[in-house]
Amino acid sequence: MTGPEPVEVIRARALDGVAHGFFGRRGGVSTGIYAGLNVGVGSDDDAQAVATNRARALDAVLPGARLLSPYQIHSADAVTVLEPYEDRLRPRADALVTDRPGLALAIITADCAPVLFADVAAGVIGAAHAGWKGAIGGVTDSTIAAMEALGAKRERTAAAIGPAIARASYEVDDAFARTFEQADPANERFFAPGRPGHHQFDLEAYVVARLAAAGLVRIEALGLDTYAQPDRFFSFRRATHAGESGYGRQISIIGIA
Repeated sequence: MTGPEPVEVIRARALDGVAHGFFGRRGGVSTGIYAGLNVGVGSDDDAQAVATNRARALDAVLPGARLLSPYQIHSADAVTVLEPYEDRLRPRADALVTDRPGLALAIITADCAPVLFADVAAGVIGAAHAGWKGAIGGVTDSTIAAMEALGAKRERTAAAIGPAIARASYEVDDAFARTFEQADPANERFFAPGRPGHHQFDLEAYVVARLAAAGLVRIEALGLDTYAQPDRFFSFRRATHAGESGYGRQISIIGIA
C-alpha cells in the first residue's frame, strides 16, 4: 500500500536563499472533494487530515519551526509577530511580518493571491493575503510598512505572488470594475472585455502594479491559475461553479531559519 504522493513545493527565484514555498493540493492526505493537501481549518474536512497536511507543508519549508497564520478577514491590516501564539489567538488581519528565527508565516488561499516578502539583508519577512478587497485596500502596502518598522528597506525587499485565479478565469461585473476605476482610472488596464456587462479581472497584474508603485524592484509573479488546474490547486470559484458542498484551501509559507 502506497502513501500520499510527495508534497509539491513551488518556489520563487526572487526569494532564493529564503525558506519559503507555495503549495497546491498535491501531497496531502485528505480525500473526497478535499483530496490532497487541504489546509483549511474552516473547511468540513477531517481535522486530523488538515493538521497532517499543514505539518507536511511546514516540514517541506522549515522543519521544526512554529507555523503562524492570521484569521483572514479580507482587510488591509498587517500584524508584526515577535513570538508564537496559539491558534485560538490568531490576529484578525491579512498579513504577518517578523524578524524572529524559528517562525514560519503562513497565508491560506483558494483563489486570492498569496504574496511572500523578504529583505534578506535585514532578516525581515512578510506574508500577505491579497484578495481583491485587501489588494485595493492596500494590504501589500501595509505589509511593506510593517517590514520597514523592523528594519527592512523596500528597495531591497523581494516579493513573489503565488498561485491565484487568473484573468481568463476571473469574471466580474460592471460594478466591480467601477470600484477599481473610481479608485484610480489607470486601473482600467487590469480589465479585459467579457460578455455583456462583465469583464475579466487580472488580480495578479494588479498586485504586481501595487508592489511596483510601492517601490519594490524585485517582483516575481508565478502566473499559476488556481481555477484552471483542478488536479494541482484548490479553487473556491471552481468549487462553487461545480456545485460542490465545500472547497479546499492551499497554503503559502515563509520563514527565517
